[in-house]
Amino acid sequence: MAVIRIVLQVISVLAVLIGLIWIGQGTGLFPYPASSFMINQTPWILRGAILAGVGVAVLLFIRRRH
Repeated sequence: MAVIRIVLQVISVLAVLIGLIWIGQGTGLFPYPASSFMINQTPWILRGAILAGVGVAVLLFIRRRH
């Protein structure tokens, strides 16, 4: 069970980080790479927030179960 917990933690942290990057690109605060189709596209703000929220929820769930 410890291995599954560690894997879930790593995936959840990656989900939070990727979600924050998507939010940054969607708002135009993180315009990298300059040719990205996600820059200044508002749907990516919502998608990033959902992904980051799921990552945080899984992290909290794992922490509670321990």
